Amino acid sequence: MAAARVPRTLLGPACLAGAFALLPLGYLAVRALERGPGFAWSVVTTGGTAQLLGRSLALACAVVAACLVLGISLAWLTVRTTLPGARAWSVIATLPLAVPSYVAAFAWLSAVPDLSGFAGSALALTLVSYPYVYLPVAAALRGIDPAQEETSRSLGSGPVRTFFRVVLPQLRPAAAGGGLLVALYVLSDFGAVSLMRYDTFTRGIYTSYQASFDRTPAAALSVVLVVMTIGLVALETRTRGRRGHARTGTGTARPAVLVPLGRLTLPALSWCGAVAAAAVVFPLATLAYWLVTGNRSTWDPAGLLSTAGVTLGVAAAGAALTTVLSLPVGVLAARHRGRTAELIEQAAYAGHALPGITVALAMVFFAVRYATPVYQELPLLVCAYAVLFLPVAVAATRAAVLQAPPVLEDIARSLGRSPLRVLSSVTVPLAAPGIAAGAALTFVICMKELPATLLLRPTGMDTLATRLWTETGVGSYADAAPYAAALILLAAVPSYLLGRQRL
Repeated sequence: MAAARVPRTLLGPACLAGAFALLPLGYLAVRALERGPGFAWSVVTTGGTAQLLGRSLALACAVVAACLVLGISLAWLTVRTTLPGARAWSVIATLPLAVPSYVAAFAWLSAVPDLSGFAGSALALTLVSYPYVYLPVAAALRGIDPAQEETSRSLGSGPVRTFFRVVLPQLRPAAAGGGLLVALYVLSDFGAVSLMRYDTFTRGIYTSYQASFDRTPAAALSVVLVVMTIGLVALETRTRGRRGHARTGTGTARPAVLVPLGRLTLPALSWCGAVAAAAVVFPLATLAYWLVTGNRSTWDPAGLLSTAGVTLGVAAAGAALTTVLSLPVGVLAARHRGRTAELIEQAAYAGHALPGITVALAMVFFAVRYATPVYQELPLLVCAYAVLFLPVAVAATRAAVLQAPPVLEDIARSLGRSPLRVLSSVTVPLAAPGIAAGAALTFVICMKELPATLLLRPTGMDTLATRLWTETGVGSYADAAPYAAALILLAAVPSYLLGRQRL
């Protein structure tokens, strides 16, 4: 990896993106210190805060561990083995991205009412978030050079030993990045933990906001969440390491030799089928039940179509802005060492662990004071999406750039190309598939976002997520089912394309 000085054409936009992501921290600093540092310190050092911290970390660790097992195992089975129907399983493995966490939680609670608390939250969050690990790991498996595996096997190592000693270390950056996204997703989730009645930081912050006009306690709790995020990003950076993983040989990359499953074919198919049944089939079957038993006379097809169109437009705008902001940060994180690059990358992750309600209130705070024309307008909601989901696009961009051979950029620079020209004509085209995958993933997440959309959407505007939440909140599960089904259907299209792109 290059250790050269960071070009200004890259550093400037990266700093702007990092500063944009830090806007909520400015709001938190003002609110948390409103009544003095002593009061804020008394809030974060109470026994209740320590309990929330332990519960949040326990849930995040459990979900990350489960997602690593699911994501890595499914990626290896679908990419590197003779699994029957591997192409179809690759697509199915991405479909849980289309299922919002609150829909998954509702599906399981409606079938198993006693499944609540930690176990229910961990189950629902694992089944909807393991694709964050599966997608980058599957991409890495397709991109790594098979020569090292062939060498290992020629020296007498079997497939299992080769996987753990040769393949798995090369998957570490992708797995660590995916695990970080899962951890941040869990820490910021509101829908699933609320339905499962499991108290985490997000639920505690929401309760604090609702219980009082004093925002200081909630802001102080949000600061703790930010500190946890910074620690997770730092840990992921160390876990990921700084080794390059691009192929360095000449010529066209040879496909890896698939590992024959033999007697393990049936267990492998059973494993893939069980995951698909729990993550995709079960939520869809639950929605189908409510659609069949619901009162069709209350359905509003015109309103449903209008809400779906609004949802697509808002999500597309959010994904576009987020992808543009992620490019300089992702390239900087992949190609340059140093404290500056690490700080900018950590800044980009700051908003992702914050609850949507905190980011939304931060946007309102700055809009009212410094950008009144965008208050209660669509651009403010789009900016909130960018702050919340910038890490998703940054992780995809960074992983894609790491796969691109840096020697091609060196050659372009030696021919007199400017850093900006190298970025636009070499780096971005090579990383384009991964960047597009990150944009599609961001698009799906924007469609499912709930708390920030509830607070920032313009008056009279609804998305599928807000309509679903409104109907569910008053117990109208049958009326909510069409919106849930439409949301899953629309989100399934980019999820399907993500799976197809990796084939």
